[in-house]
Amino acid sequence: MYVSGARRSETCIWLLSGYEPTPVSRCRSLTELNSGLNLKFSFTLRSAAQMSTLNSQLSRDQQRTICSLLGRVKLNLLYKATVHGFTGAAFHQRCDNQSTTVSVGYNASGYVFGGYTSQSFSQSGQYVSDSRAFLFSFTGGIIKKHPVFNAPYAVRMIGNSGPTFGNTLALMNGNRPVIYSNPGAQYNFNAAEMHGNDLNLTECEVYQVVDDLESTEPEKPWRTVIWESGNKKEMMESIQTYKPTIYSVSQARVLLIGQVGAGKSSFFNSINSVFRGHVTCQAISGCSPTSLTTQFRTYSLKAGREGKPLPIILCDTMGLEYSKGAGIDNEDIISILEGHMPDRYQFNPAAPLHDDAHGYRKSPGLNDKIHCVAYVIDACKVSVMPTQFVEKLKAIRSKANLLGLPQLVLLTKVDEACPLVKKNLRNIYWSEYIKKIVQDISAKVGVPMSCVVPVKNYSDELELDLNCDILLLSAVIQMLRLVDNYFDELSDQLSSVELK
Repeated sequence: MYVSGARRSETCIWLLSGYEPTPVSRCRSLTELNSGLNLKFSFTLRSAAQMSTLNSQLSRDQQRTICSLLGRVKLNLLYKATVHGFTGAAFHQRCDNQSTTVSVGYNASGYVFGGYTSQSFSQSGQYVSDSRAFLFSFTGGIIKKHPVFNAPYAVRMIGNSGPTFGNTLALMNGNRPVIYSNPGAQYNFNAAEMHGNDLNLTECEVYQVVDDLESTEPEKPWRTVIWESGNKKEMMESIQTYKPTIYSVSQARVLLIGQVGAGKSSFFNSINSVFRGHVTCQAISGCSPTSLTTQFRTYSLKAGREGKPLPIILCDTMGLEYSKGAGIDNEDIISILEGHMPDRYQFNPAAPLHDDAHGYRKSPGLNDKIHCVAYVIDACKVSVMPTQFVEKLKAIRSKANLLGLPQLVLLTKVDEACPLVKKNLRNIYWSEYIKKIVQDISAKVGVPMSCVVPVKNYSDELELDLNCDILLLSAVIQMLRLVDNYFDELSDQLSSVELK
């Protein structure tokens, strides 16, 4: 039975064993209720808010957006600081050993932000490794994702704090409703964009991520791929036997343009690996804050170790940077597009190529010019792409349009961007989150969605993977189709001139 307590906002729940008590209305006190009776009983005092179902502050749309990153899952609210208390003890009591979780912080400035980890919380005081962990924030309904880059220190288990992601972000620091923020330690983010530099929490929620067996799966993927070795073989043969429709051109030339670390050189290495039959690293690639590519390189692919050159050349460039005097200059890109720049030209961001430079082609032929432009873009960085970088891409796209060049986007690191895809690369076209990224980059760069091709480059693998190969080969097939469109347009122009 329920007995009203002294406070209006509270209710006392009396749990009695072996006794049917006198009606509550006739008892003036607990002492009177037990007077003369040698009974043992216990009671728990709960607030009315604790007895009711916890209400999530995270909107349904925000929950759906987070779940789209993780697959067929739903979020169950475990902990709400305004109900259970802004203390590490309250958080750990409800959230320890609960496996995969999403933690969300809110502040008075209206920011919503947090982190995901596949590891269980504890009070060990240790760092826990989690390569799948990431931080996130919402801006105008769009989620910005910040993957961990120092996985061994992804999550820290501290007894007197709330969810703590490395030494970068803590929701509830030292049993206080304040945020600890230190961008760059294990995760990179802009503090002003993440929480507006308002470090006072108004709410902290932790959700357990569980399988949603009742959810309705999409009837079909948003793109169809045949994940079979026979399809891989057919695509490889199609690329090997490709012939440009203009007979004076023997090889299609595709220019790779992208931000530092996006995966331009890695894309060549990956395609080269597919045709060599094992993972190779001919082009210099890796992780660096500045471009590892300092020369203009034209890479010809071969079918096997001593095979014939393939009818496609991938042209690698220095990485794009948005700060002045850094990265490849737009004038150099124009020189490449028009066929003036020689192979192995050493880039100088402070001084673009001049017509008196050694090897400069004053009268390039169609064989020397670029036939297709591929923008290589990291899927993890689409939502946080600097405006200056987008403007730089638009300037390049404008020049490429004037030259009539077809363009597409190679969307790299899709496995790092989406845990569902990391679990299985075949989920790529089932992922609504990847589809949203494709839509976003399509709008930012100004190319159709059909010209945005997700790929996964080889990075830490020692052996080839069929799923990886199929995505990579699909990208090359799409390049060659666009090259054909370009040559068809040139042929039509020539025919029109001859008729006149």
